Amino acid sequence: QAEVVESGGGLVQPGGSLRLSCKVSGIEFRFYPMAWYRQAPGKVRELVASIDNGFVRKYLDSVKGRFTISRDNGEQAVYLDMNNLKPEDTAVYYCWEGRFASWGQGTQVTVSS
Repeated sequence: QAEVVESGGGLVQPGGSLRLSCKVSGIEFRFYPMAWYRQAPGKVRELVASIDNGFVRKYLDSVKGRFTISRDNGEQAVYLDMNNLKPEDTAVYYCWEGRFASWGQGTQVTVSS
């Protein structure tokens, strides 16, 4: 079983930036895809960004050009750089690993003035 631990959430004003980090242990990280999901109150969890073991990236249309997913296989970590944040980005963000389909505990991102 994998252990997935997110960090980096917080309160930011519209137009601001945040970096989310996710550290994974218990898997041979470099072989598996990774992803970030988010869930806003009253809404279903949605895929925000993914990166496979060949570093191919995919994004939710509403975050294209603003968010960047990256991975560091040596650190067994995946990151989500979020720029030009909007109030509609407010959600709990979850990291997902592709070996056992494990989730982290989530980190809250709140975009508000």
